Amino acid sequence: MPSSVPTFAELLGSASRSAVHLEMRDSYAVDNEKARFAEWRAGHRLDPADRSSWWRPWLDLISETVERGVVVRRARIVSEPVSEYIRFEHSGTFTNVAAGEQVRWLPRRQASSIALPGNDFWLIDGRLIRWNHFTGEGASAGGEISENPTEAKLCAQAFETVWARGIPHDEYKID
Repeated sequence: MPSSVPTFAELLGSASRSAVHLEMRDSYAVDNEKARFAEWRAGHRLDPADRSSWWRPWLDLISETVERGVVVRRARIVSEPVSEYIRFEHSGTFTNVAAGEQVRWLPRRQASSIALPGNDFWLIDGRLIRWNHFTGEGASAGGEISENPTEAKLCAQAFETVWARGIPHDEYKID
């Protein structure tokens, strides 16, 4: 295992075919989202027509990755009714889609029969895993890199099963 975890720019820059991301928590408390979440809670909503107000470096990275021919997909397993945080995520996911990412949502009750890894992850080209670790409160606890073929196979199978059962973002409605 490498001694350091590559940045997301390095990770996605290394992708030649695919980058898939599985999220399984109902709440995250990562530093770079705290201000946007607080604004959303106060009633601010992103205006899809005002791209300059919501476009950010992460979306540039996704867009550049997709433009190189890499398929970027994200699947989210969520409890229903959804948490306030998932409402926030859902309301802003159009930005990911605008950057070229494909996103699907899977209600947790429909995931019961899927063998899932214990942590969220990115899987690059079906072989390189970036495990995303979080504290119990949802703060980032760092990442870890693995090229273990058994773990990569588990991640690939889990992701593809979630993806097949998932609901495309534009069809997943939150009450």
